[in-house]
Amino acid sequence: MNEALRDELIQMDEYDQAVRAELAADGSLFDGYHPRMAAVHDANAARLRAIIATHGWPTERLVGADGAKAAHRIAQHSINHPDFMRECRRLLDEASAKAEAPRWQFAFIDDRIRVYEGLPQRYATQWRGGPNGLEPYPLDDSVQVVDERRSTLGLPTIAEQRGSSPAERAWDPEAARRHDERELAWRRSVGWIK
Repeated sequence: MNEALRDELIQMDEYDQAVRAELAADGSLFDGYHPRMAAVHDANAARLRAIIATHGWPTERLVGADGAKAAHRIAQHSINHPDFMRECRRLLDEASAKAEAPRWQFAFIDDRIRVYEGLPQRYATQWRGGPNGLEPYPLDDSVQVVDERRSTLGLPTIAEQRGSSPAERAWDPEAARRHDERELAWRRSVGWIK
């Protein structure tokens, strides 16, 4: 195992989470893609890209379970870089097919990419606020079929997930509309959709 690489990935992820917590505490995290958060994500994506070029995907064998989990979250947050995220999805698909990474990591990045591309998700891992609390983005099949997929990954049912995930803030339909407009413009600007 590469301890130095493991430590670096964990530190990158911890810094991401610290900035997120700080911006969430003052409410600015929820007002569009905050420039500070984007800067952290962009720097982490650049470094993960370099790590992959040298070592391949950071598997559990290479960086331990916590290092691999950190690499996964860094990839998940590389949202300004659609082509890189798609490459990470491909690498996670391959690694998880060989049991070198947990399959749920592929499911999360696959769903996130599909949501950004405007496609329905397969595993219900991406959620948003709605009038009745948190709800999954659109699904590609019935709740029963998606729950069966989730079960194979060791994930709870959609109903169980909904019950254990408190909303980050109260539903405001006008704020949700403005958020959706800003997100659509951002998705176009970085190349998720045309």
